[in-house]
Amino acid sequence: MVDVRFQTVPLTPAIGATVEGVDLAALLPDATIAEIRAALDQHLVLFFEGQSLTPRAQRDFAARFGELYVHPFYPGHPDAREVMVLAHDATHRANSDRWHNDVTYLERPPQAAVLYAEEIPEIGGDTLWANMYLAHETLSEPLRQLVSGLRAVHSFAKNFTPERFTALGMDERREQMYAAHPPVSHPVARTNSETGRKALYVNADFTSHIEGLSARESELLLRFLFEHMAQPEFQVRWRWKAGTVAMWDNRWTQHCALADYFPRSRRVRRVTILGERPV
Repeated sequence: MVDVRFQTVPLTPAIGATVEGVDLAALLPDATIAEIRAALDQHLVLFFEGQSLTPRAQRDFAARFGELYVHPFYPGHPDAREVMVLAHDATHRANSDRWHNDVTYLERPPQAAVLYAEEIPEIGGDTLWANMYLAHETLSEPLRQLVSGLRAVHSFAKNFTPERFTALGMDERREQMYAAHPPVSHPVARTNSETGRKALYVNADFTSHIEGLSARESELLLRFLFEHMAQPEFQVRWRWKAGTVAMWDNRWTQHCALADYFPRSRRVRRVTILGERPV
């Protein structure tokens, strides 16, 4: 192991920082991993430019932070099944251009993710992240009190529709995957157990409805929260280069991967790190 001294440079007052002086492919000491974790806690999304990560090295770095998740819908990389490949081009258009947290349909949704950029279009394909602590804290006091007492249902089937299974030729697996991923309930405002700070925790991809409200009430409140949490002052926008790694905290942020580069090609690899049950 090598002694590592790195520097973080904040990108906006709300969220995001670049990290300089660390090679993620190296065998990093535990102290450096702890420092990266602390920087992630502070900035919520970190960007490491100029990296060269094989799928196995990416997996091994992510595994230093917790148990890894193997996605049931997307194929894993042949060299490391925990590494999910997201490749889009003229024949396969991206569909993640909405604000969302990843994989909130689990009882223990991800705490974080590590994404490596392999191929990036000359223009387009930026990703935005937003700070969900700020989204909660900028609500009026009566609304904060309201959402703090509510729970919402998160559904695998809301995003992974029968049409998506059919498009990928996976109809024979659909009912099995639906049965393996029943809807789950999470708080609308999730609490950081270490700091007590709360963050909004509903998203357009997987949140189907708010428990205890009528269908109309749930739809209207979710629509307001989705609009509120996408305010520019909560955000950072990242212009990718090949060889860049982004690491973000999936509990306290949402992200939106723009699909404006179609029909150009974009190929990235993601590893997902499981977390704790939201409270």
